[in-house]
Amino acid sequence: MSGHSHFKTVLRRKTAEDQKRGKIFSKLSRLISVAAREKGPEPETNPKLRLAIEEARSYNMPRENIERAIERGVGKLEEANLEEVLFEAYGPGGIAIIIEGITDNKNRALGEIKQILTKYKGKLVSSGGIKWLFERKGTITINNEQKMMNKEDLELIAIESGAEDIYWHDDILDVYTKPEELEKVKKNLEEKGIKINETSLDWVPKEMVEISEDDKKICQKLFEALDENDAVQDIYSNIK
Repeated sequence: MSGHSHFKTVLRRKTAEDQKRGKIFSKLSRLISVAAREKGPEPETNPKLRLAIEEARSYNMPRENIERAIERGVGKLEEANLEEVLFEAYGPGGIAIIIEGITDNKNRALGEIKQILTKYKGKLVSSGGIKWLFERKGTITINNEQKMMNKEDLELIAIESGAEDIYWHDDILDVYTKPEELEKVKKNLEEKGIKINETSLDWVPKEMVEISEDDKKICQKLFEALDENDAVQDIYSNIK
């Protein structure tokens, strides 16, 4: 596996300015509410909720916001009728894109995303037209920018902890797992003294695609425009 290009919308700006924070908290609240509605309000028995709460905490989302989102999810507070959506598309240079979102109006979200794609040389495809190019994986992100450990030692620890595969982005290591083994591998790494920056369930491309510099610039604008859409949670592509 050659790594993945994951434009993580709600997590990609750790230093988000104040005007962005409200949008980020809103997206995180939706993520928590949907997770709580599906499998209950206890993170100990609801892995999806546990991941959502970890994301929220990484953004210093106040505890009361998290608690309200859980209460909305289990029906204790009034909530819009939220549903998860997944759109598949081609982008500039023929890259494959998966867009995950949460919305209270699927038709509206579909129309908005279609309009954004069209503006930036992209187009929607029917369900299943893109997804076969990706695999669902657990991803554990480790930041080694401070050179706390040499790369070879960190790779060995990741493999010993149960990693299926690993991939470096400069000094950032992505550790891939089977989805059902994500929590176990994370725990193994932490027990070995490794600091985890982020855990998530991602769509990882089976192969990466090289495109021109001009198309890369358009892709960046496309991803940023999608990121601004309220319904969009995560964007994945096979761009190299």
